[in-house]
Amino acid sequence: MLARPVALERGADLEAAFGRLGLPTPAREYLLEKLPHAQVLLTGLGLPEGRFLKHACGEGPEAALLPRFLPGDQAHRPGTALLSGARDQLGRLVASARDAGLEALAGALQRVLDVDTPLSPTLLAGRRFDWGERTHLMGILNVTPDSFSDGGLSASVERAVAHGLALVEAGAEMVDVGGESTRPGAAEVPVDEELRRILPVIEALKARSDVPLSIDTQKADVARAALAAGATLVNDVTGFAGDKQLASVTASAGAVACLVHMKGTPRSMQENPQYEDVVAEVLEGLFAAVARAEDAGIPRARLWVDPGIGFGKTFGHNLFLLRHLRELRLLGCPVVLGTSRKAFLGALAGGKPPGQRLPGTLASVVAAAVMGGVDVVRVHDVAEVKEALAVADGIRRANAGGTLWGSSPRR
Repeated sequence: MLARPVALERGADLEAAFGRLGLPTPAREYLLEKLPHAQVLLTGLGLPEGRFLKHACGEGPEAALLPRFLPGDQAHRPGTALLSGARDQLGRLVASARDAGLEALAGALQRVLDVDTPLSPTLLAGRRFDWGERTHLMGILNVTPDSFSDGGLSASVERAVAHGLALVEAGAEMVDVGGESTRPGAAEVPVDEELRRILPVIEALKARSDVPLSIDTQKADVARAALAAGATLVNDVTGFAGDKQLASVTASAGAVACLVHMKGTPRSMQENPQYEDVVAEVLEGLFAAVARAEDAGIPRARLWVDPGIGFGKTFGHNLFLLRHLRELRLLGCPVVLGTSRKAFLGALAGGKPPGQRLPGTLASVVAAAVMGGVDVVRVHDVAEVKEALAVADGIRRANAGGTLWGSSPRR
């Protein structure tokens, strides 16, 4: 069952209007609490939840909460409801659902109520990342001959290390090292070859810089060696759905994990991917990835999530996800986004090749990542993106509100 916030920004506009009216702070807070400025889309409802919502919202103070419930075909398709109301109304609905024994419904609604709760800081290699203050930069270091954008450019250890240090000099706050391409159609690389590519690079970067290092791999054996060599973050495009040992290796090392949503495998992911509701299905996939990580012993405070732009998504899927990045905050984890130089940007610009997609990358970082509340952007062109982030984050922080309920700003 999934509850998703539909509208997020009215609080900021209302706060500004109340300020012009000269309303004192207590009056503003009271009105923001009472006004029905939040909408929540509930999906995956069974008949018990549907009956409960009709009864709970059809009379009394919650009557305005439920414009419609669609029961669906319960044998094949769960029901859907759209709620609209103020925070205190939804809070009472959560309590009522718990009293009725509908824990899944209560939990889904509670996640919406908690969507603006500040995230705990993350410590990586001694560096503290305070989420919500600004957007952080992860530099991409591909040590591969066949990556879609820069394959072969850092194929030697010397060139890879030099490039990694240049990323740090340009402003990267962490460097993601990958020895296996995850471009569409990419073939799997043997463990020994992947280790040969990445270990000398991680060791050299660790010796020459204190920047946190991430290992981009799907393999437990590679992650184990990379973590021993100095990496502190595991970036897995399968969201721990591939190698069954990868989550436990990450947990044992006390490392942070970035869980990516991918439909299929790199070899097959772009073979006609289909979704009925791409946002809901990506959220459900990431919730499942978080559960796998927690089951392996990784606490939520050490988990990041990535919607996997371009990983089993069409042009349209990518764009729609970018419009709905704020909904990923339901997961309660820092959000990572990687749009850098990807094919859909080239297509939007009339067929630009990877090396000419910087303007599109900057546009996606400003329009989608920063304004969508993303915490980390994973990019090739660090210096240029850093400058764009400085401007976009400044604009974002100038927003008077920006939370679901119109209370304390996240940025």
